[in-house]
Amino acid sequence: MKRLLTLTIVVLSLLASSCSKYKYETVKGDPMKTRIYTLPNGLKVYMSVNKETPRIQTYIAVRVGGKNDPAETTGLAHYFEHLMFKGTPNFGTSDYTAEKPLLDEIEQLFETYRQTEDETERAAIYHRIDSISYEASKISIPNEYDKLMAAIGANGTNAYTSQDMTVYVEDIPSNEVENWAKIEADRFRNPVIRGFHTELETIYEEKNMSLTRDSRKVWEALDAALFPHHPYGTQTVLGTQEHLKNPSITNVKNYHKTYYVPNNMAICLSGDLNPDEVIATIDKYFGDMVPNENLPKMEFRPEEPITEPVVREVYGLEAANVLIGWRLPGNSTDPNDVAQIAGAILNNGQAGLIDLDLNQQQKVLGAYGGYSGQPDYSTFLVGGSPKAGQSLEEVRDLLLAEVAKLRAGDFDEKLIEASINNFKLYQMKAYEDNSARADMYVQSFINGTDWADEVAQLDRMAKITKQDVVNWANEYLGEKSYAIVYKREGEDKNVQKIAAPKITPIITNRDKQSAFLTEIQQSKVTPIEPVFVDYQKDMAQFDVRDGIHVLYKKNELNDIFTLNYIFDTGSENDPALSLAFDYLSYLGTGTMTAEQIASEMYDIACSFSMYAGSNQCVISVSGLSENMPRAMEIVEGLISGAVADEAILENLKQDMIKSRADAKLNQARNFGALQRYLYYGEEYIKRTTLSNEALSALGSEELIAAVRGLMNKQHEVLYYGPKSEEEVKQLIADNHKAADELAPLEKNYPKKQLTDQSSVVLAQYDANQLYYLQFSNRGELFDVKNDPAITLYNEYFGGSMNSICFQEMREARGLAYTAQAWIGEPSFADDSYSYTAFIATQNDKMQTAIEAFDEIINQMPESEAAFQIAKEAIISRLRTDRTTGVDVLNSYIQLRRLGLSEDRDRQIFEQVQTMTLDDVKATQQQWVKDRSYTYGILGDIKNLDLNYLKTLGPIRTVSQEEIFGY
Repeated sequence: MKRLLTLTIVVLSLLASSCSKYKYETVKGDPMKTRIYTLPNGLKVYMSVNKETPRIQTYIAVRVGGKNDPAETTGLAHYFEHLMFKGTPNFGTSDYTAEKPLLDEIEQLFETYRQTEDETERAAIYHRIDSISYEASKISIPNEYDKLMAAIGANGTNAYTSQDMTVYVEDIPSNEVENWAKIEADRFRNPVIRGFHTELETIYEEKNMSLTRDSRKVWEALDAALFPHHPYGTQTVLGTQEHLKNPSITNVKNYHKTYYVPNNMAICLSGDLNPDEVIATIDKYFGDMVPNENLPKMEFRPEEPITEPVVREVYGLEAANVLIGWRLPGNSTDPNDVAQIAGAILNNGQAGLIDLDLNQQQKVLGAYGGYSGQPDYSTFLVGGSPKAGQSLEEVRDLLLAEVAKLRAGDFDEKLIEASINNFKLYQMKAYEDNSARADMYVQSFINGTDWADEVAQLDRMAKITKQDVVNWANEYLGEKSYAIVYKREGEDKNVQKIAAPKITPIITNRDKQSAFLTEIQQSKVTPIEPVFVDYQKDMAQFDVRDGIHVLYKKNELNDIFTLNYIFDTGSENDPALSLAFDYLSYLGTGTMTAEQIASEMYDIACSFSMYAGSNQCVISVSGLSENMPRAMEIVEGLISGAVADEAILENLKQDMIKSRADAKLNQARNFGALQRYLYYGEEYIKRTTLSNEALSALGSEELIAAVRGLMNKQHEVLYYGPKSEEEVKQLIADNHKAADELAPLEKNYPKKQLTDQSSVVLAQYDANQLYYLQFSNRGELFDVKNDPAITLYNEYFGGSMNSICFQEMREARGLAYTAQAWIGEPSFADDSYSYTAFIATQNDKMQTAIEAFDEIINQMPESEAAFQIAKEAIISRLRTDRTTGVDVLNSYIQLRRLGLSEDRDRQIFEQVQTMTLDDVKATQQQWVKDRSYTYGILGDIKNLDLNYLKTLGPIRTVSQEEIFGY
């Protein structure tokens, strides 16, 4: 019956569009009013109109991913994604006729290289590849795709590869659809594989990064256990190290020819667009792409039922945890509605079984669960981390006991209705965002689902009963039909670093550009005039009473509200505030238990959070506007009437100490701590961080008083929602329980350390890859007049994939997956400017990376062509960027901290238009050249060249206790 209804809707919509040249499908009741076109060559096009900003989010999705990689060259889908940015015969080269023979020779050499086993012979072949690649680089123009995107004002240039899909991402101005389509059609039709060996170095770096991330290894181990006969489990997206060391350009080309075809692609768009015009433009440029009538069909041996737990173990430096998964049908054959409801019943962040039974009751350090959907198979997951002294097996048993409650029906049926209400809330939020809207189309296309079924999902969910959930859980979440991965602490014996081959930096040819780029730059489009925020008109301010000032912005889009209480105090004033907020979230009041608070907030589709920064605290309430009064009443009641529980507090302290110990095992957390240490110094860390001893000494009374005492202080209220000013005034007056007399709070902000002389700070972390940061602060104070010059320098030197920094560090030298450098701007009036450069690279590339940074930072490469691209990118972006919604209020607060009241973008837009490369050179001379730096390195110190590092400045090694503060 459902399929018949879907067909009727589609037929009616096709009849309705019969007067148009291009037929399209629509679905009755679709809030986004989606149009779905299918061109004669099979290309799908999904569109919806959202005119909030003059931009369009674009995703080009290809239904191919890691699962489609040939078994002998895994990782191919992912590294082809990288190569799609290298250009075509029309761009990325100054003379493709001359370049092609060199590229053909490189391709043949790689085929020989991958068949050769003798290491001496392989080294000689690679040397030849490197030499010819250098000659080819004299003709190529690296990053010209990124220059093209910058020229049309695109934001967020990116792509990603998963097991099922490869998706290419751009956010473009609404007046650049023609140029965007022209560029994209050319690269999808005619990609040229150039810069191959340096891009492989980037992929090696990405692989090396993954080897230090235990979470990725855990997920891969779970997939291998659940899907032993399917590519989900037999191969990984990044590929094996062995395959990455033996790549094949020939296989890459065949892969493109097979899968990058219109009947395997979808263009997904949402934004300020005219569907009739856009589909005609897409047809103009993509309509003649040739389909593959013999598109390979994904065939796999069906997995046998799991009758006993499949157990795997993973070792690594990070904290221990456990992950359990059950195999489900894929989204292409089952919408898994009940699975998603079951996931929300189990864990929704507020009132699910895991939320209340495990997290709220502090039985584990942390636990989660839910549904993860994919086309061929889906997965139901639960995972958790142990408390101090708790085994992974104990965590496993607790998790399995919660899943057993789904099978037994041991849950409140009202959770189903509450979950559906919250799904509606999430959907409402998603409709605000073009990226989320367009991604819904991507997922539907990749899963092969009817859009009518996607639109009707909430209606189907509303008919799900408790018995449906119980039946489903008994069918799919069997007592023994799961796979489990124990992530244990210890050395991973399987990790092998991919050694860095000797590479000659390729030529960047910054001042060359193709005729194609010139044509795009000279094309005429109807200009879009910029719109800057007028804070007198675009928001309102008023006092509810003395000491409570309100910043107000009306939500014209939907019925969602956000209410923030903002206090100018934080961990610098009281380092216990963060613990106090955490403690409060576990407590009840004299009339409501903590579980009742969580359950009712979830029932009314509202939530709250409390956050303590270094100099500001925020208590936030959000959700459906109709329930705002009740949500305020609950949260205010908790703040004023929380009932202490010493057992909960003691548990919380022990869990925080365990979480702190776990943080010290994580590479990213160590680097974050080192970065904070370099910026602000040891004394700041001591001021803002409780030692474990001080934390253990805290009592309930002082923690509850710390939060309650905030309501005795002056504060600001930020409101974004659909209610009028008068309604908001009344709601705050009726429900906000602040003291009659409010004491003032003095605003103060953290100051970054001065770097009067260069020095080196080392922190130990046992990994093959290091994180490197160089930081400089000379104490120059904020002046808004500097905005245009600094914005232009950052865009030219370090702002994008087209920047000097990215080109030199990644494209030309293959030193890193990511590299950045920028002038840091102050965030408050008496803050200072700084300079930062960052790279993550292998230990054996450290000296090369530091020397390369020194060269390009102090002897900045100059290119008029690159400058013009950077300038065009800023101007085009500012023409179409819009500050809307709650961002109006947040940007006002940011400006006020700087002593400003007008949109800074106006000055940048007006002045950048007349600036020249000489202005960038002058900025580099004034702000960048020959600075002193603190060089911070997180890495395996025994593998670092300390003699070289001594040439940079005196070396100091810091302990984890110094950088973390505990």
